[in-house]
Formats: sequence, C-alpha cells, structure tokens
Amino acid sequence: MATTGNAADNTQIYYNVSFPEAQAHYADIEMTINGLKQDELELKMPVWTPGSYLVREFARNIETLSASANGKPLAANKIRKNIWKLNTAGIGTVVVKYRVYAFEISVRTSFIDASHAFLSSPDMFIYPGNMLHSPATIHINPYKGWTTVSTSLEKVNGDAFTRHSPDFDILFDSPIEIGTQDVFDFEASGVHYEVCMVGGGNYENDRLKKDMASIVEQETAIYGENPNKHYTFIVHNALKGGGGLEHLSSTTLGASRDAYDTKPGYENFLSLAAHEHFHLWNVKRLRPIALGPFDYDNENYTTNLWIAEGFTAYYQDIIVHRTQLYPTDNYLGVLAEDINQLENSEGAKVQTLAESSYDAWIKAYRPNENSGNTTISYYTKGAIIALLLDLEIINDSQAKYSLDDVMKYMYNEYYKVQKRGYTDAEFKAGVEKFAGKNLDDFYAKYINGLTPVDYNHYLGFAGYKLTDELASSNDAALGIATIPNIQRVVVTAVARNSAAWISGINVNDEIIEIDGEPVSDATKLINGKKPGKQINVTVIRDGINMDIPVTLLKSTKVKYKIEELPNPTAEQLTVRKKWLTLK
Repeated sequence: MATTGNAADNTQIYYNVSFPEAQAHYADIEMTINGLKQDELELKMPVWTPGSYLVREFARNIETLSASANGKPLAANKIRKNIWKLNTAGIGTVVVKYRVYAFEISVRTSFIDASHAFLSSPDMFIYPGNMLHSPATIHINPYKGWTTVSTSLEKVNGDAFTRHSPDFDILFDSPIEIGTQDVFDFEASGVHYEVCMVGGGNYENDRLKKDMASIVEQETAIYGENPNKHYTFIVHNALKGGGGLEHLSSTTLGASRDAYDTKPGYENFLSLAAHEHFHLWNVKRLRPIALGPFDYDNENYTTNLWIAEGFTAYYQDIIVHRTQLYPTDNYLGVLAEDINQLENSEGAKVQTLAESSYDAWIKAYRPNENSGNTTISYYTKGAIIALLLDLEIINDSQAKYSLDDVMKYMYNEYYKVQKRGYTDAEFKAGVEKFAGKNLDDFYAKYINGLTPVDYNHYLGFAGYKLTDELASSNDAALGIATIPNIQRVVVTAVARNSAAWISGINVNDEIIEIDGEPVSDATKLINGKKPGKQINVTVIRDGINMDIPVTLLKSTKVKYKIEELPNPTAEQLTVRKKWLTLK
C-alpha cells in the first residue's frame, strides 16, 4: 500500500501547470514542496486511475523530470517504473519540474491540444509518497484563448484558475477541464450542479437541465441524502463518443455531439449520466472494502465489481424509467437487450460473475479475439443479478421492500456508521436482511457458479415472461464476427463450437469465396443455406489462399423479449407496481 506518515503534517505542496506547447499535447508542471523534515523523499506517479481497473503505466508519459533545492540541481534517481527518490537531508524546500505528454482520448486519460486540456489527475500529478493525506494547491496557467476551468475542486480566494485539494485521494478523484467549454447549471436535491459541454453538439440546455435534475432527484430519493454541496458533469462531445468515469463529486462522460436530437441518442446520454451520477453513492462512498484506501502502485482486487458496476448499470435504466422520460415497454426492451447480450455470450458458460470482477485487471480491459468465448461483463450480468434480487426482495416482502432499501441500508451502515467498505459476506447479509431468506443457493448458482439464469422464475413474480423470437428459426450460422463497414470479409472472432470453430477458420482470415463465388459482404455469406449444408470457404491466410470445407450448424442465437403473462394475479400486479413504480 502507498505509505503515509507524520512527515506531511506541516508540508505545503503547490503545482503550477502551464501549456507552452498545447498544440503538441504537452503540459509543463512545476511542483513545489515546502516544509520538508525528512532525509529522503519518494516521488510517485499513480499507475492506474480509480474506477478503471487496468494498470496503465502513467509514468510512461513523463518526458523529463528534474529537481532542485536552494536554486541548485538535486539528483532524482528513478528506483521503480513510477518512483523517483531524492536525498533531502537538511533541505526544507524542493522544486520538481516535469513534462507530461497527453494525447489519449478517453474519460480516464488526459488529452491536450490547442482547443482545450482535459487533465485526468492520476496521470498528471506526481505526489510525495508518504504525503497522500496532505493538501495541495493547483494553479492553472491557461493556453492562449482558454477562458474557463471546470472541476469539482474548490477555488482559492475566488480564483477559478487556482484550486485546492484537501488530500491526494480527492485530487486523483477530481478531473480538470480547461478551455472554452459551454457551461450551464441547475439546482437539484439541494445541490448545485454544473454541466460543462466540450466540443459542441445539438443539445438543448433547458431540456438537459430539466431531465438531468429529475435523474438526480430520483437517485437521491433512494439514499435519502445527497452528500455533495456541488457536482460537476464534464461532457466530451465527439463525432462518436461514449463511456464515462465516476468521481466523488464529478464525472466525465463521452457523448456523440449530433445524437442529442434522436430518441436513442438522447436516452443513451441520460442513461450514461444516470449511471455515473449513481456512482457518487455506489462505489465512491458505498464501496467494496478493497476499493479504498487506494494503493496507487498496484492492482486493487475485489470480487464485487458486479455490485459496484453491475448494480449501477441496473439502476441507470430503471432510474430514467422512474423519471417517466420513457414508457415501461421501452424499459423492458432495455432489460431484454441485457439478457440477450449475456445469453448470446459463450463466455457465460466459462467465467463466473465473481471471477469476472476479480480478473478485470487482466481480462476486462485487455480483450482479445477469444474474449467472447471466455469472459463476461460484470456490468451486464451484474445488472441482471440486481434485477433478480430486486424482484426477489419485492416478492418475498409482499412489496414492503426492494433493492432500494438494501442500497440505503448498506450506505448508512458502512459508509456513514462504520466508515469503511463492505466485505462480500456483509453485502450478502444486507440483501438477506430485506429478502428475509438465506441466499447461499442463489450465490452458489449465479455469483460463484455457472448455472443458467432462470429468468422466468423471477420475472414471473411481476407477471412477465421471456419469449425467444428466434425459437422456431432454422437458420444456419457460420459463427464469426467481421470488421464492419468495409468491402472485405475479415474475421475478427470465432465463436466456440461454431461451424467456423470446428472447421478451423481463424481470426484474421479474409474470406474471399464461398463455393467458388466471390464475396465482399459479411451479411450475405450464407444467405439461404440451412444447417447441415456443406460449403467450401476460400480464405487468404498470411498471403496464402486456402480452401476450408465447412458444415454449417444451426444458429444458437437467442432474441428475447419480455411479455406480460396472461391473467396476472393480484400478487403479481403488486410486485409489478412496486418494481416499476407504477401508479
């Protein structure tokens, strides 16, 4: 774990950030540390950013680093990939200068160009290793034309370009946007919200204010309080944008700038905003015990990302539904899409939900061509498990309780009272408290095991069932994925036990002929052919033409929809009303 100690008690840390070559994607940072009273000082750069479970080696973006004391050079010896050691015996003040290259567009990494700078703090700010609990002041020297700073960090003396962080955990949880972004605000649940729009877009400020406020109020109602005084949404609008990263009092979202005026685009944005905002409770405060205090040098393993992310993925859509921004049928369609995604994954037969959490560091963020056969998403299956537990609790309590009550109880008990994270057993006990029953069998099947989910058992509580629209289909399938939107058929994945898998078609093969007929459209490879049909597939592999005989198999793809059971009982309608917040 990163060390802390009393050496930091009277230390003052200042950062001065400038962008003399923003057009070339550089930031120059000068860190001044005053009040040192130690013989050695270790300077560290985090290797990962909380909320994104991959060691990203941020130190690789540091181009130069130098130190000085009393105007004279001071040796900074690199002793590990992300650690520099300085001899500070008899030295009270050290100045460290370094350059950071930032040109990776994502919600979890810094990006700088002439139009703006997005500083994802863990990959920008080196910190004194034994001073994680020390405060820091950050002064921004903007590039020419930049007028605005957006961040959840507090201003110093009203200066928007000078910000204060009480400690490094908060600094590393507070991204900073600098540029000419469009900023609007609203009030909801007693909290001031600022929305920072970068990159333009066809959004309507007034519409977003109203609908985002509704989401905030619905989520706050679950927990009974909103722990922030102010909160910042940083939205990066791009030609094709997506993804988000949660923070204690802010979030960064990726969005498509021209999709706000379409029904799917707008609903996707609201769902993403609801997801990341829900994290201010679930993950940032109510958290698995392994996720804080953070070790910024190494992986932080937990088997509970299915709660941290999966439950949040469940709530993102049901929250938007509760705002009445779209109807019940729409919401049930979203649920069916999640179920289809899981049930059409070969990985669901291989990786348990707990394993998908624990192995996020080596698998989830490092997918390869075989990942679909070996892994699942803890977002998707975690959301499905949240659905099952919600229905179980509502049914077993005769609609007295729901999953909302579990989340509020766990938040109060572990974040507010015990002031720590929860263990696997403690979260399970919290669910059992409101379900009124032992869930050992549920956990053995669905969390730690590979038992297929009995959807109709749980949906039946609310008078619904799953129907497979492809159940009577006799379509054949080759079992491959290809590169979309090109006039070539290049294989990118092969499904386990499919016709392509059995016959030996490989990833990176380019399919050029089927039974001697040229092909260039992946959607028409086996048009009209039925299971059992033998075909000859001609591919180019490493520059060599090969003929591969293939016997087509029946497609195993499912396409579920959620339908109402005929003549639902009064008990089922009571569960449905509670679950879907119906009047």
